[in-house]
Amino acid sequence: MLEQEPAVRGMPRRRLALVGPAFVAAIAYVDPGNFATNFSAGADYGYLLLWVIVLANVMAMFVQGLSAKLGLATGLSLPQNCRREYPRRVVLGLWGQAELVAMATDLAEIVGGAIALHLLFGVDLFVGGLITGAWAFVLLALQAPGDRRFIRAVTTYLGLIVFAFLLLLLSAEIDGSDAAGGLVPRLDDTGSLVLAAGILGATVMPHAIYLHSALVTETTDARTLPEKRKALRAQRIDVTTAMSLAGLVNVAMLLVAAALFAGTSLGDNSLEGAFEGFGAFSTASLLFALALLLSGFASSSVGTYAGQVIMHGFLRRRIPLFLRRALTMAPALVVLALGVDPTQALVISQVVLSFGIPFALVPLLLLTRRRDVMGELVNRRGTTVVAVLVTVVILALNAVLLLLLLF
Repeated sequence: MLEQEPAVRGMPRRRLALVGPAFVAAIAYVDPGNFATNFSAGADYGYLLLWVIVLANVMAMFVQGLSAKLGLATGLSLPQNCRREYPRRVVLGLWGQAELVAMATDLAEIVGGAIALHLLFGVDLFVGGLITGAWAFVLLALQAPGDRRFIRAVTTYLGLIVFAFLLLLLSAEIDGSDAAGGLVPRLDDTGSLVLAAGILGATVMPHAIYLHSALVTETTDARTLPEKRKALRAQRIDVTTAMSLAGLVNVAMLLVAAALFAGTSLGDNSLEGAFEGFGAFSTASLLFALALLLSGFASSSVGTYAGQVIMHGFLRRRIPLFLRRALTMAPALVVLALGVDPTQALVISQVVLSFGIPFALVPLLLLTRRRDVMGELVNRRGTTVVAVLVTVVILALNAVLLLLLLF
């Protein structure tokens, strides 16, 4: 079990939770993969897929709330609960796919940071990938038992990203009626379906589900049922606040891309194209690139932390952090070294992530509906019904996407 952080005396638990685990999880919802899918969606289809972003963020808020509740009720992360409750062959299968998800996540984060460094300073993409990976160590060095500096640092990064996109949103001329039309669920073609799956994969993040349950066990020292109920109320505020901010950023990304780039000739609608479209080294382009850089740096450290949680939880094993960083960075560095289009690699990585969601979501649903696991914090029937609906929607979208890709 992850080491517990001592309770902070003299500070109300609710206030502590407001800047807590959900803000670390939320940085995963504004990672470079979101930049790629949301800007591609806005540039290719205008406001068409706005409803997907809104729906995905609502589902993400619900899922992260379940993850926090599981950690609070059991004192164990989702991977630890799976290891305790399921046969070893199932646990090994869940661990294997979770590691692939971690690699796909790191691909988006490393490539995104590399692109930002290239745009801002002309750094070679491969070198930029190495710098982004190295910076993750700097942030992770702040994570230590009894110390909340890592949470504060990641929260600060999230706040700066929110601020940058609010400024970009204010500078764009959004068509209100067209944007409202984008809230009506519909798709145009196979390309829009692939992007919808990518948005889902970039928004409901499997590694954030695993990580959130672990972070709650570190930051909350609730033992009795009244303490757990009080902490659960605080966690709901934590999740609602953090995920609302992440959702605001995602909506802003698509609105800005639709307003400025829909119908324009930005080539493959790459992130580099968006930078040029803003006007190279204009205030808007610098805000965009800085937000992308902050996203790559922060989400890379969060992804590495999640990888540790995954291995320790499923296998009760740890490997040196440097080795963990090297293993998950490898696919991203290969992509950069081979000269693969980085934005396309980002979008594909998000589609891969969408296929990993059910393997985190189904165990989460099954565990939180069991009274022998959750005790008095077991899901109510209505909560379970909503969780089933969310799972069905995700599974259905992935199934349709798989059929289209294969046939």
